[in-house]
Amino acid sequence: MTMQQRIESTLALLQPEHLQVLDESHMHSRGLQTHFKAVVVSAQFEGLNRVKRHQKVYGTLGELMGEFHALALHTYTPQEWAEVGAAPASPTCAGGSKH
Repeated sequence: MTMQQRIESTLALLQPEHLQVLDESHMHSRGLQTHFKAVVVSAQFEGLNRVKRHQKVYGTLGELMGEFHALALHTYTPQEWAEVGAAPASPTCAGGSKH
């Protein structure tokens, strides 16, 4: 199972209405399966600010968080997702190591 699949299956615990996990490692210099972007739409985010939503995702991922370098998170309630419809594009890597 790839890291992307492991992240997806773990985030399914949040009962998302929409879940997209992208491996963006090719945009960075740290190697394979190191950088990910997750778009999570869940009713469990209702009433939570961005920090609390991210903490909920980190808590759900648990020890898996230590197995990759970076996770760009985009968390929405179903109502917010209906309004925005898409997560922002990821920026180009601005540095890091040259592995």
